[in-house]
Amino acid sequence: MNLQQRKPGLSALIAGLALALLQLSATVAFADQGEPLPELSVSVLQFGTAHWELDHIVHRKLDREHGYQLSLKLVANLPASRLAVTSGSVNGAVADLLWAQTRFEAGTPYLYVPFSSQIGAVVVSEQSSIRTVADLAGKRIGVAGGPGSKGWILLQKVAGQQGIKLEESSEIQYAAPPLLSQALKRGQVDVIVTYWHFAARLRGEGGWRSAFGMADLLTELGLDRTLPVLGYVFPANWAENHGSLIDRFAASLHRAKAELAESETYWQRLRPLMGEPGDEVFAALREGFVAGRPAPQTDRRITDLQRLMVLTGAAPDNLMPANLFYRAQP
Repeated sequence: MNLQQRKPGLSALIAGLALALLQLSATVAFADQGEPLPELSVSVLQFGTAHWELDHIVHRKLDREHGYQLSLKLVANLPASRLAVTSGSVNGAVADLLWAQTRFEAGTPYLYVPFSSQIGAVVVSEQSSIRTVADLAGKRIGVAGGPGSKGWILLQKVAGQQGIKLEESSEIQYAAPPLLSQALKRGQVDVIVTYWHFAARLRGEGGWRSAFGMADLLTELGLDRTLPVLGYVFPANWAENHGSLIDRFAASLHRAKAELAESETYWQRLRPLMGEPGDEVFAALREGFVAGRPAPQTDRRITDLQRLMVLTGAAPDNLMPANLFYRAQP
């Protein structure tokens, strides 16, 4: 793999077949020669959603099947995960698209391998009359992630198009997602803008529904509603020199996502990593994760990712270039 932009169509198909053959031959070569497999290390939140598929890769030995060894460094929070990758103690980490753009602006570009297209949802009680962006005017809104939250920024953009200034017309409270879920249950807020897995847990518990999803806001803004807003990031210089290893990692990710989408059986083993949820919450989390499987990257989707970065505050003349968005598909 290299960081040059790839073109879709027949050339992409030929490239994909060639990649598969290379991965197969590499795996066979390692097995025949008894050489140690190259290692790829990734930091991940112990109870984060990315851990589900990474743990599946290790358990099913999909890394070894693709000719490498995946090493996971479990961390307790996002700052620790980001520090691990920026300090070089691991090769990669899970990160938000906007974080990758911020690092690019700071002069430290990262290769961005799509992880999930799930952003979040606006959650209300089943009895609430809130169903649209316009219904949020004058309400008490809880926002996960702070003022710089991507979902909150998108919500304000769409509201602004409708002539609504939520930050002026509504009462805004910022807090961590678990605290917002409790605030909603206690009636301290009318609605919360939260991450998808916290929204899924509430829906699974019963009594709560999504008024609309963040993907609906992307549609309102004329963007692809399945953009991969979360990804695995690797320092660009390191990735340039380890293209084959990145390809193998991406291929094992693709296989893991496919297996998790096809069979619930694999999910039962992951239940402890999901917090041992009840059956309804478990089903909502599993369905939400599968729904967030990223589609193959295209020129159009990369352009939309760059437009999304501009909408959320990035300078149009200093965006992550197309070659930093991983495109090879197994």
